[in-house]
Amino acid sequence: MRAYEDMVFTTAARLTGNDAQAEDISQQVFLKAYEHFAELTHSPTPGGWLKTVATNLSLNHLSRYRKRWRFFSELRPADSDDEPEFDVAGTDCVVENVGANLDRAAIEQALAQLPDQQRIPLVLFHFEDMPYDEIASRLQISLSKVKTDILRGRAALAKVFNAADFAFD
Repeated sequence: MRAYEDMVFTTAARLTGNDAQAEDISQQVFLKAYEHFAELTHSPTPGGWLKTVATNLSLNHLSRYRKRWRFFSELRPADSDDEPEFDVAGTDCVVENVGANLDRAAIEQALAQLPDQQRIPLVLFHFEDMPYDEIASRLQISLSKVKTDILRGRAALAKVFNAADFAFD
């Protein structure tokens, strides 16, 4: 538990944006680990299992206890299949540059300033290495909304750091 407690807590805190909720989720993760202790002792990747459980429990918590976020992009007729495509190329470097230039606390603080609909997909994509389609499936939103929210989250992060006079490479 001690070897993975920081990773589990950080995963939950990034997704929920609330340390108290992250602590509760971390406890739930380690209770599940205790229930599966026999399997985990022989597993070559207990950290991956714990991170997956932390991510799943965090997403379950968010969907259960928070209102679902909706943007105008979701408010289109049900018979409409066309989803606008968004070009998000070239914006991936924002989060990587932020990580290269700032300490972890500053990144966590900046992520906490983002609204849930931007922070959650951004964290899942950049910190959990989840592909767009899986994020859309897990959050039960459209693929174009995921791309839009990640793009908006990156732009908001760039504004936060530019406003604080941080230089991007």
